[in-house]
Amino acid sequence: MPSARHVPTSRRALLRGGAALATGAATLTASAAQAAPGSARPPAFAAPRAGGPVRPRSADYPLAEWAPADPSNYTVATRPSSHPVHFVVIHVAQETYEDTLRIFARASSDVSAHYVVGSADGRVGQCVRERDIGWHAGNWNYNTRSVGIEHEGWVDQPAWFTEALYRSSARLTAHLCDRYAIPRTRTWIIGHNEVPGATHTDPGPLWDWERYMAYVNAM
Repeated sequence: MPSARHVPTSRRALLRGGAALATGAATLTASAAQAAPGSARPPAFAAPRAGGPVRPRSADYPLAEWAPADPSNYTVATRPSSHPVHFVVIHVAQETYEDTLRIFARASSDVSAHYVVGSADGRVGQCVRERDIGWHAGNWNYNTRSVGIEHEGWVDQPAWFTEALYRSSARLTAHLCDRYAIPRTRTWIIGHNEVPGATHTDPGPLWDWERYMAYVNAM
């Protein structure tokens, strides 16, 4: 996902995947800080990075902190009853973790993903409820049927793709596959660049799909 600060409105429209086509739908005004091993419930709040905000836990994924996108940046829905969830779409944000959260939280950025994964520690932020439709895939049909995961970093700088990031993201993807009966294969776990009509190249050739899928299937 390119930063909304560097993307013209027409490009944002591509990111949200033709959300304007959904005028009949309701477009209303919507890491790895883990619980201790053996804990029955995660703590009520996520531990912040140094100097960072303390955020409540997300409603959908126990290992995520809740960092909500602005309601103008996604479509309210009732998935999976309103739309089946078939795909997990992998993105690289072209931004830091905190800047990605800020972009999604900014009114009228016209872009959002359900989750963001940090590089240094693998922390996970949830920005859009899974029941709602994130504007991330650049294809409205795929937006309605997918969960989008952004990753801190840049496609041409593989140092951002840390062990913590891969493992934390793979754990999240495995969780989503179990929840929505998504097969743990590359047919259904795809890159942004593999969405039909995509104009984006992320996660890029330096993303280690073999390693990532091995982790997903080991979770």
